[in-house]
Amino acid sequence: MIPVCEPVLNGREMKYVTECLETNWISSAGKYISLFEEKFSKYCGMPFGVACTNCTTALHMSMVALGIGPGDEVIIPDFTLIVSANTVIQTGARPVLVDVDPKTWCIDAKLIEAKISPRTKAIMVVHMYGHPCDMETIMEIARRHNLFVIEDCAQAHGAEVNGRKAGSFGDVSCFSFYGNKILTTGEGGMVLCRDEKLAERLQLLRNQGFQEPRFVHEVVAYNYRMTNVQAAIGVAQTEMVEEKIAVKRWIGQTYNELLAKTPDLTLPYEEPWAKNVYWMYGVLVNEGFGLTKDELMIKLKQKGVDTRSFFCPMSQQPVFINGNDPSYPDVSVSSPVSQDLWNRGLYLPSGLGLTKAHMQEVAVKLLECHV
Repeated sequence: MIPVCEPVLNGREMKYVTECLETNWISSAGKYISLFEEKFSKYCGMPFGVACTNCTTALHMSMVALGIGPGDEVIIPDFTLIVSANTVIQTGARPVLVDVDPKTWCIDAKLIEAKISPRTKAIMVVHMYGHPCDMETIMEIARRHNLFVIEDCAQAHGAEVNGRKAGSFGDVSCFSFYGNKILTTGEGGMVLCRDEKLAERLQLLRNQGFQEPRFVHEVVAYNYRMTNVQAAIGVAQTEMVEEKIAVKRWIGQTYNELLAKTPDLTLPYEEPWAKNVYWMYGVLVNEGFGLTKDELMIKLKQKGVDTRSFFCPMSQQPVFINGNDPSYPDVSVSSPVSQDLWNRGLYLPSGLGLTKAHMQEVAVKLLECHV
């Protein structure tokens, strides 16, 4: 079986983790936490980084730190992982759904302004499958309406907009270092920001609100701390980030070449202003292929090729359709692109350990499935 994704630990991970074990710095203190924050934020072009347990907690505490709460609305894409909606709901605010662009699969900047209301506090963008959002247009909209911008960069380490890194535009940007991400710490996340006071607030929120005198608390906070062991892996991964991005780009471009003549597939797109890092190489199964997306996934698995479906839109989630919580999003919205991506989209093996022979095998087996 060619897996969808596997982590590649081919740097100094063992050396740094061994140091943590030998010195007993294995918990939420130690030199690698601040070193990881420093190295990764510098790579992304942001002055401050606050490491945490995962991207979900990064998004949640970012919104709390920005003062988003009950009565507020946060605009999010309909086509996204449910984390986007969940974290808004966890603050007491309400997600407002916007359809995505049919080419980039990211939130459609042209549709955002119509969804802004007096309650809107922020726009949460999700850089989808490695392609960045149209951040210059979105930032201009946010400035005119005095809105925060939250970048979900879980899938887009190293992606760029006109030469500028994704994660360097918004008021905060949130990253995942889960096992299938371009940089991984197994589990882990980070918030980047450019405001020192906001960074201090985030540090307070991730650590139960501990400050002097200890055990006297002025805020309700959380245990969202990353361990030194995870951060040690993150430092080693960050040291090789350019090589990893280059491999991801090579994988995407190789698939593009191999699948260019495969009938009835829509391949991923790259805007002229964008650098797509192809976190996952996604395709759309067109009607003429002869199989539905689900049928194709079954056939490929039988042939030893693992795949994953695209995300189910928020407007199609049973929890929101069947629930009556006022903080749940309005699922009566029209999101034809998001629905189409769910119906037709899947991604192919995309891990950093792929060889050209693997991709050639995937391409051959895809063509064998064409009816």
